[in-house]
Amino acid sequence: MNPRLVSLNSDLGIPSQFLAARGFCECEEASCLEVAEVGADGKDHLLVPAAANAWHNLKSAALSDGVSLFIVSAFRSIDRQTEIVRRKLEAGAPIEDILTVCAPPGFSEHHTGRAVDLSSPGCRSLELEFEQTSAFAWLRARASEFGYYLSYPIGNNYGYQFEPWHWCFNNAQPIVPADAAR
Repeated sequence: MNPRLVSLNSDLGIPSQFLAARGFCECEEASCLEVAEVGADGKDHLLVPAAANAWHNLKSAALSDGVSLFIVSAFRSIDRQTEIVRRKLEAGAPIEDILTVCAPPGFSEHHTGRAVDLSSPGCRSLELEFEQTSAFAWLRARASEFGYYLSYPIGNNYGYQFEPWHWCFNNAQPIVPADAAR
């Protein structure tokens, strides 16, 4: 394992044995990124070029089918992931709880520039209610056509809570419908 990641995670109270036991895979931080979308707040959402292109095609197809999607979060650096985990720890959350909703630094798909957290108008961002939207139904039916898959279905192997909003581009893993894991 990368010594920097061992050190970062150890400082956060996450031993390397825990990372290995959960089966986490290191995610290389992307270096070639482009703006895939500018959020309503003016924030640039960055992806690697292939993922950005696929995102544009996916979003266009969804709009053609009457479904509106937008990016809530995309690329996130290892340092930013460290800040997020540290902030949760400082707020008093136990590390075991944090790691059901947040990847350890160096192990987030967001580092790769291929992952997006999505939402749609009228739905609170990063909430399970996204599963009940027409946007989620559309993604389940069509996202694979554009190389995106649902990363963390119910009962995923990484111990993360179900994240209907988190989709990743071009990995060998197939989309697993949420109801298939129930």
